[in-house]
Order: sequence, then structure tokens, then C-alpha cells
Amino acid sequence: MNRPAVLREVTDRIIGRSRESRAAYLDLMRSMRSEGPRRLSLSCGNIAHGYAACPASDKEEMRGERAANIGIVTAYNDMLSAHQPFQTYPDIIKAALREVRATGQVAGGVPAMCDGVTQGQDGMELSLFSRDVIAMSTAIALSHDMFDGVLALGVCDKIVPGLLMGALRFGHLPAIFVPAGPMRSGLPNPEKARIRQLYAEGKVGREKLLAAESASYHSPGTCTFYGTANSNQMLMEIMGLHLPGAAFINPDDPLRPRLTEAAARRIVDLTASGSSPTPLCEVVDERAIVNAIVGLHATGGSTNHTLHLVAIARAAGIIIDWDDFDDLAGVTPLLCRIYPNGPADVNHFHAAGGLALVIRELLDAGLLHEDVQTVAGRGLAAYAEEPVEAGDGVRWQAGTPVSADTDIVRGVAEPFSADGGLKVLDGPLGRAVIKVSAVKPEHRIVTAPAIVFDDQDSFLERFRAGELDRDFIAVIRFQGPRANGMPELHKLSPSLGVLQDRGFKVALVTDGRMSGASGKVPSAIHVCPEAACGGPLAKVMDGDVITLNGETGELSVDPSVLERTPARFEPVSESGLGRELFAGFRSVASSAETGGISLPGIDQAVQSGETV
Repeated sequence: MNRPAVLREVTDRIIGRSRESRAAYLDLMRSMRSEGPRRLSLSCGNIAHGYAACPASDKEEMRGERAANIGIVTAYNDMLSAHQPFQTYPDIIKAALREVRATGQVAGGVPAMCDGVTQGQDGMELSLFSRDVIAMSTAIALSHDMFDGVLALGVCDKIVPGLLMGALRFGHLPAIFVPAGPMRSGLPNPEKARIRQLYAEGKVGREKLLAAESASYHSPGTCTFYGTANSNQMLMEIMGLHLPGAAFINPDDPLRPRLTEAAARRIVDLTASGSSPTPLCEVVDERAIVNAIVGLHATGGSTNHTLHLVAIARAAGIIIDWDDFDDLAGVTPLLCRIYPNGPADVNHFHAAGGLALVIRELLDAGLLHEDVQTVAGRGLAAYAEEPVEAGDGVRWQAGTPVSADTDIVRGVAEPFSADGGLKVLDGPLGRAVIKVSAVKPEHRIVTAPAIVFDDQDSFLERFRAGELDRDFIAVIRFQGPRANGMPELHKLSPSLGVLQDRGFKVALVTDGRMSGASGKVPSAIHVCPEAACGGPLAKVMDGDVITLNGETGELSVDPSVLERTPARFEPVSESGLGRELFAGFRSVASSAETGGISLPGIDQAVQSGETV
């Protein structure tokens, strides 16, 4: 297997497919560039409004013709543990900027919802669309055209993709993403999962479950399992959008504010009048997107990024599809075992060598493009280094040469598996993705009769009634973007896990999402075309025998099923908790494979000629 050759082949394929749309995007970015500070193109009245509330010293700098003004776009709120630390970041950033004769302003805030709070609730139907709202909010924040660079403060699931999608439409400016880091380790993840399953079986009560959950999610910082939030942080690192090693430093670590200050100083260098002008549009190119996909496979990251990376790429005029994910998965070894793919959390992973070790191993194996633009300015090799305190600042040194715990992270020579564990399924039921890295080999192939549900609550009712103690494949349909916003169906996991542990062969097939914490039960997710659009899932009936083969990529049913008239989609409710406000989003949302995008402007900008 010639891994570097496959990397080049997929990259060249994406470049060819995206040639026209990428050229149009770069032409737009070039047209928005300016020689000096952006504010100089504004009228005196514009500028006066823009800096009216600034301190006198900042006004003095902004009246000049050289000082950079940096826009801070923040996802701060104090309900999200991951984003609560951002409360103090603007003051830290502004102080660091003044040290280098620059200024900073909070350009705007973006909404930041917590999927952990809305999981299994009606509010989850707004979750995917919140990404596109965040992209629009970022655009509004930057539309004042006062800024020469962007510092994006965000961590969690839809928030980082939305921030990046919005920032890419201002890709003529440089941007650095500034994280807050994970909370310290709490209750071990396997124990949390065990108590969840006991609760699903009725063997422990709500008080015991709440105590376990509170011991898991207990302080400021990102949740410590390797779900979408921490996959975001890996992606920002491997795409060169963080300062090297910034992803997994805890919020209370003394190094954390030093990295935030360093990001503020570095963004000034990257501006058009700085020492190393580097606009965002040159950092996020086809090679960076390929690096991101490889990183996702190598670390066993979140399936949500088969949506988000597609949407991010399109915001930069780049067209990728699930075949690109599948081909790269076939040559990318799985180097990490982080929960739900193993018992360790991201703190354990970081201590064992972390991203610096993974990036160095992938570079040495020819599985990453090293010669990319990054905010560090030294190609991707800079991300094989680790930050350490140096007086009042930070310096970088070589990362650990070998893993400190090979049960958590390994080198390419001795991976946990030869491929990345994320596969594309195809067949009469449509196209889907499956994450098999956490599924034991004996559970990866299931052939069983279908039991069809139109929502997850119906499944749970029958589970609690004891009606599901059998071999079956649960078909949960009408959960796609057009139907109800494509909520995560993570609350099904404990019940499905219980049935598997009882010895039944079970699997899930759905046009909805599972969270980045989806685990041991084989799940064909993101099925498209979705049932609400007349996709084959709408034709399946109880008893139809389905085969889900996570080894060969098969998702099949008897062809006669396809001759039926699809079941009519009848939404239970499209109102309450603000869902009625998102009817327009549902009506235009693209398919899962094209990113679940509800922003027609991005697809129009791609100009690919594809139908959404």
C-alpha cells in the first residue's frame, strides 16, 4: 500500500473537482484585500462610530495609519463549561495587543448551545442549524470592516465549524482560533457509561445517574471524552489554525493565558502590514482539508465532521465528498484510543504524547501535507512541537519522541488498526457513514429484520416495555436536515448497548446523527437521501431484512422494498423552543453528504453545478 500516493491522488482529485469554485473564491478574497489597515477605507463618521467606546490610547493608535485592529469574535457564555473561561480572554488579548502597538475590539458574539444540555430534547433540533447561524453571526461581526485580523474564541460542537465558515468568507484577513482547553479528568468514562446502562435498565435511579454525570462534567473546560468538541480542537491544530500545542492545555494551567497572549501577538504579524502576511484563504486550501480528514481518521474523531468538514470546505470553494473520506480512511492507521474508542480521556491522551506525537508520526509516514501555510508560519512540522512557559511568554520544543502509554496513543508502525475506522456504507438504502473504531469485530456485521420508528422516543418506549429483546436493526427515520434539523440520537446508545450486552445482534440505521461519542453498537448514520425527501428509508417496513456490513461497506435490503410508495412524512411538531423560527432552514437544507448546509449563499459561491 503506497499511502503517500493515495494522499496525493485524493488531493489532486479534490483540486480538480474544485478548480472553478476555488478560483472564484480566491478571486473574491483578492478583491477584498487592501494595502493598509481596513478602517482607512471608512469615512470619518464610520470610524468615529467604530471606536467611540475605546480608551483614549486605543483611539490614538487607530487614528494612525499603521496600527492593526484585531476583531475578536467570541462564543462566550457561562452555561457552557468549555466557553466559560472565555469571559476573561478579551482583556488578556487587548493587553497583549497594546504591547505590540495594536488594538483589539470584541467585534461580536455568536450563539453557543450545548449539545450535552439539549441531547434527547426538542432543543436539539436547532443544533445543526446553529452552526449556520454562527457562520452568519461571524459575518455580521466582521462586516463593519474595521478589522485587520480575527481571533476566534470557540471550542464546541457546531461552534468552531460555524466560526470557521463565517471567517472564511472574510478569508482576505488572517485568523487564529483560540481555545480554552479541557476540564481536568473526572469520573472515568467507562464507569459513566456503565451507570448510564444501569439507569436505562431501571437498576439505578435518577439520583445515582445525576451524581455520576456531575462527577464527569464538573468544572470549566471542554468535556474530556473525544467527541465533536475535542475533535474540533484536533482539526484546528492539524489545519494550522491554532498556535502549535494549544488544543489540550487545561483552563487553569499557567500556560493557557500565555498561549492566548501569544496568539494575540502572532495575529498582528499575520496582517497585511505585519511581518508575515498570511490571509486565512491561503491557510485553508485543499491540502489543509485533506490533512483534516487524515487527522480525523488517525485519532478516531467525531462522525459529525463528515458534515462539518464538507461545509467548511465549501465555504472556501472546495468540494469534498464521502468517497474522499473513505479512500483516506483506507490508508490512515488508527493511532489513538480515546473514549469512546477506549477508556482514556483527552487529558490522558495529551499526557501520553498527544497531537504533537500523532502529527509527527503522520508526517514521517507521508500521510500529511507538510508544505502548507499555517498561523505558526513554519509549515505543519511546527505542530510536532509542544509549548512550554518561558518567563512571561511561551516557547516551543520538540514533542515527546515516543508514546508514554501505548494503550492510548501509538506510532504508525504499531497502530491500533490499519485503517481509520470510519467507513462509507452504500447500497439500496442509500449512502451512510459508520464509525467502527469502537465496535468490536464480532459486532460489525448484522443481518436482521427491521423494526421501524419515526422518532427515538418510540424506540425507548418499546425498550422499556421489554419488547425489543431480540435480534433486529432499528430504523429511526425522518431525522434528517429537511425533516427536523437532524438531531443527534445519542440517548439511544445506552439502550442499544444493553441489548447488545444481552447477546442480541442489534444495529441502528438512521438519517439522523449520532454524537461524536457514538460507540459500541454498529450505526449507519447520515443516510441520504433522507426519508423526508422520499429516500429508501421511507419505504422500509417492520420485518424487512437489512444487512449492515461494517467490513465491506454494504447497507442492503431486498430490492422489492424500493418498489413501495414511501411513507408520508408527518412532523410531530415544528413549533416550541424556537423551532418554528427555523422552518426556512429546514426547507433549504442540503443533504448530509453535502454538509447539511442551510446557507444557499455558500453553495451558490461554490458554483459546482451540483443539485443540493
